[in-house]
Amino acid sequence: MKKFKKFKKKYGTELMCFFVVNLFKLEKLFYKCKCINYPKEKCMFALWHAHQCGVFSCNLNRKTCIMVSSSQDGEIISRAANAVGVETVRGSKTRGGTKASLELIKRIQNEDINGALTIDGPKGPNRIVKKGIIEVAKIANVPIVPAVYWSPQKRFLKFKSWDEFRFPLIGTDLVMLFGNPINIPKDPTETEIEEIRLKIENSLNDLYKDLKENYYTYLKQK
Repeated sequence: MKKFKKFKKKYGTELMCFFVVNLFKLEKLFYKCKCINYPKEKCMFALWHAHQCGVFSCNLNRKTCIMVSSSQDGEIISRAANAVGVETVRGSKTRGGTKASLELIKRIQNEDINGALTIDGPKGPNRIVKKGIIEVAKIANVPIVPAVYWSPQKRFLKFKSWDEFRFPLIGTDLVMLFGNPINIPKDPTETEIEEIRLKIENSLNDLYKDLKENYYTYLKQK
């Protein structure tokens, strides 16, 4: 048992990285996702933690850079994202978040790149927007664009996690629905910040409801 724990500690992350990276590479070859209302201007995407795979679809007109936790799980996600062309910065609210936020802001300002944040990560509560994305978007001087994805098909690898994360398997017909840009004032008051936070939260919920009700209509759009 001790030898197994020692092996897992030494090689576990590398083995998981190898598996997940190659899974993502394989997925990219067959990934199908119809994008609706994709923004033309540079922005910051607001995604639920469970919709992390949606960043595949945010890489259309320009690359997307997403903040990923500095944990071992974050290392796996970061390598997998990089393998399919998504940029990453490392950090979270509990570890290296300020440095990662500044790096993300700098990249958005200086490069032709969109930002993306999982607004209820890294540990929830599920689908409750945190204020961090508002500060990052304000300093980067870009609007926030809520985005959700969905498919009624059952081709998902499901995980028993706080965010109800599902990984789309080969052959899943996904639709990614982008909301209207939410602009951030230069010096918002605490009241305005809370209003924006709720606006993002309500927009995500409304988009998800809309997508589930009109999935086939969106899927048929050219």
